[in-house]
Amino acid sequence: MKVGVIDYGVGNLGSMMRALEELSVSATLVDRPTELRENDRLILPGVGNFADCARLLKSGEWDKGLKEEVLGRDCPLLGVCVGMQLLADGSSEGSDDVATAVPGLGFISGRVEHLSTLGCRLRVPHVGWNDVSAHGAERNSLLNGIPDRTDFYFVHSYAFLPADPKVVVATTNYGIPVTAAVRHGGVWGTQFHPEKSSRAGLRLLRNFIEGAGC
Repeated sequence: MKVGVIDYGVGNLGSMMRALEELSVSATLVDRPTELRENDRLILPGVGNFADCARLLKSGEWDKGLKEEVLGRDCPLLGVCVGMQLLADGSSEGSDDVATAVPGLGFISGRVEHLSTLGCRLRVPHVGWNDVSAHGAERNSLLNGIPDRTDFYFVHSYAFLPADPKVVVATTNYGIPVTAAVRHGGVWGTQFHPEKSSRAGLRLLRNFIEGAGC
């Protein structure tokens, strides 16, 4: 099993690579879209601004490569933090026009909005440990072996609102319910950082690697 961590020019990927190394997983940094096909599982990280990340994906033709691999070849994909948000149709973050979203990959239909827009009155960004509640049968795959209400580490100001609530695997509460994890087919996403979430995060990464697509 070979896992590719997509290096499209954002963030420090060291913590993810260290987590995969701790799991004794064969992992590589993928720095060209042509190398995506060499992997059995893909992880899309993301930090900072949605619009910046989306621009880098498009300018590097990662969007085309990911669509070929994920939609065409059914290669399982895990988006993390902004990487999860990029799975959506679009986001208001970085848009010059409030009525026009910055386009995402469109792998899971939905939109990304600022927490305050959604009614959150707590301090933003949401930073730190928060417990996660599982939803539906999907807890038996991504969250297998992880007790309900386990804490994971979050850093975000925007949240993903899927068009279909059935794709929500887990939620957290930060003044309002917030989507914490999603799945549609072989496409998965976590708003929290599993690579920074201690043993529970490592277990989740192992669940994705060993069970994705099942």
